[in-house]
Amino acid sequence: MSRVPFYLRERLDEIRQRVLYETYEAQKLPKWEQVVLTWIALFSFWVVISGNTEIENLFIGGIATLMISLFMYEMLTEDIRQSGHIVEKILYIGLFVIPQYLFIMAFRLIESNFKVAKHAILMDVNPGIIKIKTDLHSDTGITILANSITLTPGTLTLDVDKKLGETYLYVHWINVETLNREKAGEKIKGDIEAWLKKIFW
Repeated sequence: MSRVPFYLRERLDEIRQRVLYETYEAQKLPKWEQVVLTWIALFSFWVVISGNTEIENLFIGGIATLMISLFMYEMLTEDIRQSGHIVEKILYIGLFVIPQYLFIMAFRLIESNFKVAKHAILMDVNPGIIKIKTDLHSDTGITILANSITLTPGTLTLDVDKKLGETYLYVHWINVETLNREKAGEKIKGDIEAWLKKIFW
């Protein structure tokens, strides 16, 4: 049997993988924006944790977090989409996106707690593992989505499968309402994925 079809398939997969990589690389933020965003996040964390707003503490915290940001900027900002001015990103993320995410998660936690309590009382559970697709490709976006699903009572992300631009999550669902992958994904992911796609590719 000829190996030509297998060779061609491997070559096509390599080309597709290279195109995807170049597309993702083109969406990354410039280095200086990554450093600034990382510094703001770390400095805000410093102020909140220390609880001290004296000038000396702010100065030491600013210098320390800046030094860390220069070396570790890719850990927090590598997967953020490149769009708009940096000031727009800071205001958009700080004043709109984070409060929106907290509101969405709070609502989903309350709703899921009631559902799990109802299933526990009535004993009408139908557990199963569902494979759902996500449009997110970045590691940070997928990680936040998987953890958000796990934080919600009744669902638990078990595994992530990434293949050539397609990402699937294996989720344990306490009460499988549908076997249709798209409908199950809509019920499990809710608005969380749409929110994450505004920031991460």
